[in-house]
Amino acid sequence: MLCAVIFLDALDVSMVGVALPAIQQDLDLSTSSLQWVVSGYVLGYGGLLLLGGRTADLLGRRRVFLVALGVFAVASLLGGIVDDGALLIAARFVKGVAAAFTAPAALSIITTTFPEGPERNRALSIFTACGASGYSLGLVLSGLLTELDWRATLLMPVPVAIVALFAALKVLPRGAEERAEGGHDLLGAVLITASMLLLVFTVVQAPEAGWASVRTIGSLVAVAALLGLFVFTELRMKHPLVRLGILRSGHIVRANLGLLILMGSYVAFQFVAMQYFQNLLGWSALGTALAFLPAGLLVAVTSTKMGDFADRFGTGKLIVIGAAALAGGYAIFLGIDSTPSLAGMVIPGMLLLGVAFALSFPALNIQAVSGVHDDEQGLASGLLNTSGQVGGAIVLAAVTAVLTSGGGETLSIGTLRAAIVVSLVLALVGLAISVIGLRGRKAVAVEPDSDKVYETV
Repeated sequence: MLCAVIFLDALDVSMVGVALPAIQQDLDLSTSSLQWVVSGYVLGYGGLLLLGGRTADLLGRRRVFLVALGVFAVASLLGGIVDDGALLIAARFVKGVAAAFTAPAALSIITTTFPEGPERNRALSIFTACGASGYSLGLVLSGLLTELDWRATLLMPVPVAIVALFAALKVLPRGAEERAEGGHDLLGAVLITASMLLLVFTVVQAPEAGWASVRTIGSLVAVAALLGLFVFTELRMKHPLVRLGILRSGHIVRANLGLLILMGSYVAFQFVAMQYFQNLLGWSALGTALAFLPAGLLVAVTSTKMGDFADRFGTGKLIVIGAAALAGGYAIFLGIDSTPSLAGMVIPGMLLLGVAFALSFPALNIQAVSGVHDDEQGLASGLLNTSGQVGGAIVLAAVTAVLTSGGGETLSIGTLRAAIVVSLVLALVGLAISVIGLRGRKAVAVEPDSDKVYETV
């Protein structure tokens, strides 16, 4: 049942993505407002993941998992019945907050149940394979359901979450109630969430207000101040939300940067592609879903083997190849035009993106929790998921700014291509970071509650 969490998360992302054009038309949302349907979820998710991971460590992973999964089901129901854009965004935010507690609890239960090495790698590869399966199934279901009513796509996770909740009550081990010592850092959680919300809002509104306007510059200064205050707080709290010493470990930093780029660039690309396929080309929701299906199927079929590949070749090599495939996929989609070729652009591009996720996602998850003590597995997993979700929100905001930079809502091939360039540039940066990490074969890890460092291959 732990795999149900990432299954639901992936299901939700893929289903909502396909339904966005229908939601926009029915609720009369602008492009900048529409992106908040996605950003509301990922900011609630990413902004509170660190608190969710720490809460799981402190209050018991099983207890946190069950309560948050129940809230997730209720928020999913509310999101499917509201008839106002603002209410929908609010429901999505609450749903993201619930996911911020379920995801790190589930991942830390896995990492504390299985010892580091081949056994844990296999467990994590199965965990990520469930996410891929949820994404693939979500694409097909959303295409079918959106043809009927976009609300059905938002209601679909409700029965899945309820079934998972009752099953988890029976099968999750009581050992997952074990608690770590320490306290909460609510101030840190408020500061990091507020800074991310303000940053996304600033980037989205910048084309309208002007990048050099007093409002935009003032907002960016406020973001920097909030982030600085967050760091100041964490350095002085007895029980910080983020023990900053964990960031002395190079492989953990690279894993978090890698997932930030992977998820950020892809969430933004998916948003652009949905606009391209449905709003510009006039494809149906089902046709759009089927265009994305090759990538999801490739990940679903291969993900269970990634643990073995990581044991044999090491996570570094898998991440480098995945980063190269990610850049290649985006580069192919720079060839978008009014008559796209399925065989020459859509299918090859999607397959390369599938290769990128199949290799990178499980490898980054394995690398991010390697060498971390059980007491901080919730922190490590929360930090990783935060990077992915916050990356998605920030890059999506940047891409939305590109799409609306002309001052209107009319899409063109030129603006869509410029938006894809953002994802491509990020992918190339990720490739450079992964190559640097591969060349440095050893990374520094930090023992919890200590300044002592040791090396791990």
